[in-house]
Amino acid sequence: MADGPVVAVRGEAYREVPPELARFEVTATARERDRQVALARLAERAAAVRVLLDEHEPAVDRREAGELRVRPETNRSGERVVGYLGSVSTTVTVTDFGSLAELMLRLAEQDHVEVAGPWWSLRPDSPAHREARHAAIADALRRAREYAEALGARVTALLELADTDEGAGMGGTVFARQARQGGPPELDLDPRPQSVHAVVRARFTISEPVLT
Repeated sequence: MADGPVVAVRGEAYREVPPELARFEVTATARERDRQVALARLAERAAAVRVLLDEHEPAVDRREAGELRVRPETNRSGERVVGYLGSVSTTVTVTDFGSLAELMLRLAEQDHVEVAGPWWSLRPDSPAHREARHAAIADALRRAREYAEALGARVTALLELADTDEGAGMGGTVFARQARQGGPPELDLDPRPQSVHAVVRARFTISEPVLT
């Protein structure tokens, strides 16, 4: 049991900070009548994607292989196989935003390659999360002191501090292939600010109020 009056408050902090990571997905596809030919084409296109990613390795934070899919395509009756469709995807996480647009455009220029993204985010251990939590705690203490002062009292001790861990948001951007018109296409990608929201709940004891 608390020794004396208790005030319970909610502390909150909201920040918009620049993103630290950009993630996009690149998918190579192949469609051929013969299964082995389809697999060979798919392997060639996936290799070309890897070569381009290797060239931009300093800017790439992470490469993660996605799903490999190969399925037969049938005629309208569904009784006869008329071809094979294959796809393989890779998720790429980039930290160097200066080379992001160039890399995505070069990948999108490849035959039978689809690029989607980027999706902006913060690192899980980003200092922005810690700073927001600190600000939320400071806000809780400020509110507790305001309540105490309104009663002619003062905050004396912390009884409880709980983190609701509401986390941060993530923005997305749609990327589309651009046709070549005389020279290499250019694309400006403006990083989307990330919302960082921290909420804490705290209980403080206060001195005896002056109610007269």
